[in-house]
Amino acid sequence: MLQALCRYRHIWNIELRFRPAFLGGIMQQTGNKPPAMLPKRGEYLLKDMKRMAKYYQVPLRMSPDAFQHIMGTSSLTAMRFITAIDMTNPQYLEPLSRQFWMRFWSQHEDISQPENILAIARQAGLSAELSQKALEMASSPPVKDRLKDTTTEALKHGAFGMPAVVAHYDGKPHLFFGSDRLELLGSIIGEKWLGPVPSPKL
Repeated sequence: MLQALCRYRHIWNIELRFRPAFLGGIMQQTGNKPPAMLPKRGEYLLKDMKRMAKYYQVPLRMSPDAFQHIMGTSSLTAMRFITAIDMTNPQYLEPLSRQFWMRFWSQHEDISQPENILAIARQAGLSAELSQKALEMASSPPVKDRLKDTTTEALKHGAFGMPAVVAHYDGKPHLFFGSDRLELLGSIIGEKWLGPVPSPKL
């Protein structure tokens, strides 16, 4: 959903804002369980994610052991790092988020390791000095509290997993979950779905 929604930011009349939240905390607070914990659902999801990747034209790579990689990697340090950047240099939030997505979902890198986090930050355009400072900030109380706050906010909007999008429209928040809800999102905000790879307005 992240990649596709970015394609619509200059086509639909929307202001797109990234909000880091901790998936592990959301799952724990809502009692949700990873889909792959049910063997048949996991088997289906593996096939479906490949179909979705082809449809949305994103470089998602799903191997037979992909779920082991997903469930065995903690995203907490990465999300705290992203939060630190959001608090200090928010102009890097989008390219950094997209780079983390690419490294985790396409290249299956371990985004919990500091050296990988710094490499991802460099790829997103951050200087070595800025990246190191953010990594040091990631374990600080202000960053931890900020991530807790945004996670709590997501829960208040009804989030129970990711990807989750909250559209503030007509004075109300509208939660959408899943990577296949952009057409429905468009209908709520009065915008037309133009397919997974829309052409910019002329």
